[in-house]
Amino acid sequence: MAQYVGVSFRRQGQIYFFLSTPFVLSLHDMVLVKTEEGIGFGEIVALRDDLPEGVDPEAVKPIYRPATAEDTAIDRENRELAREARKYCQRSMARLHLDMKLVDVEIYFDKSKMIFYFTAPGRVDFRELVKDLVRNYRTRIELRQIGVRHETQMIGALGNCGQMCCCRRYLRRFEPVTIKMAKDQNLFLNPAKISGVCGRLLCCLAYEKDNYADFQSRAPKLGRRYMTTQGPMKTIRANMFRDSVSVVTENGEELDFSLTDWAAMVLPDQPRMVAQDDSSDDVPAELAALMDPEVRGQAGRQDRRPKPMRKDNRPRPGGDRQQRPERQDRSDRPDRVERQDRSERADRPDRQDRQDRAERPRPRPEAQPGEGGERRPEGSGQPRDRRDGRPRDKRRRSGPRRDQTPKPTEQQ
Repeated sequence: MAQYVGVSFRRQGQIYFFLSTPFVLSLHDMVLVKTEEGIGFGEIVALRDDLPEGVDPEAVKPIYRPATAEDTAIDRENRELAREARKYCQRSMARLHLDMKLVDVEIYFDKSKMIFYFTAPGRVDFRELVKDLVRNYRTRIELRQIGVRHETQMIGALGNCGQMCCCRRYLRRFEPVTIKMAKDQNLFLNPAKISGVCGRLLCCLAYEKDNYADFQSRAPKLGRRYMTTQGPMKTIRANMFRDSVSVVTENGEELDFSLTDWAAMVLPDQPRMVAQDDSSDDVPAELAALMDPEVRGQAGRQDRRPKPMRKDNRPRPGGDRQQRPERQDRSDRPDRVERQDRSERADRPDRQDRQDRAERPRPRPEAQPGEGGERRPEGSGQPRDRRDGRPRDKRRRSGPRRDQTPKPTEQQ
């Protein structure tokens, strides 16, 4: 008797494993199980004596109980309600002019919650749609946005190989697929050949990623000349399935060597000769559209990453910016001869005399008789203004003057 059973909650959906004890179950039996989201109604699609790799034995739960005729009627009613809710939701989206596509509707076994899966090119404000659905069905409503890969996984389709898509059959976790994987496998970069029905790169490109990475690490660079024990040779091709490399000698003869023989032929301390540019070319727009948005965003951020500042141009810890080397040598350039001549003319005697005269303090002019009043002797009378001889206003002073007595005149 099998100890573990695989249960699927929808046709060709993901398989979850449970303990079959103490019930005696067989394939295609309907059972009820307890999940994190409540009671689930599913079908047994696998019987195993041991768990598959990657499944934690401590996380496996037992079967709640086999399904009865009443449970089967409830499940049939939920499926009919899901079809009706899908039509109603599509009419509501058309009425509200929402740019979204409804994929599937899921209803819990006890009708405690309804989940609407949809795809959209961007963020959608579906608050009015949720209010309409809650008002009509009187239960909890959740709208969950998914990607095009998950849409194909839920609907199902035939791939380029003629079989059911891997995501629908057994693939449950999507790995990022890049154009570099197709280049490493020497595939023709035709969007129609390397993309699936979902409009993204084929998931199977990532299946042999580790094998090709291991081969690329052992294989020599293509288009590079190497000095070997048999003379200089240039690599032209590499075959992963045969684990070999094709080279061309100086005489134009094409030879094939295994990677083991090639490693023994290549001289270890040879200088690098003509090398192929290892930098990857820019990905065309039609190929970049096949990658997932997350992968495109990471590639864009790497391209926009600022280059590190040179050590000579980095600011000092004290805050003073170090002067650039090219600015220090500007005085040695030949185009600065005119500025040097100007500095030499500034050292001439006539120019120096004019500067000295400009720096001398000018004498203060004394008031003459008939110009702004008579000249008054020192210490006599009220202080007068220096410009027009009018008496100053004492009210502007902040405090009384300490000494109001006039100073005695000097006796000769």
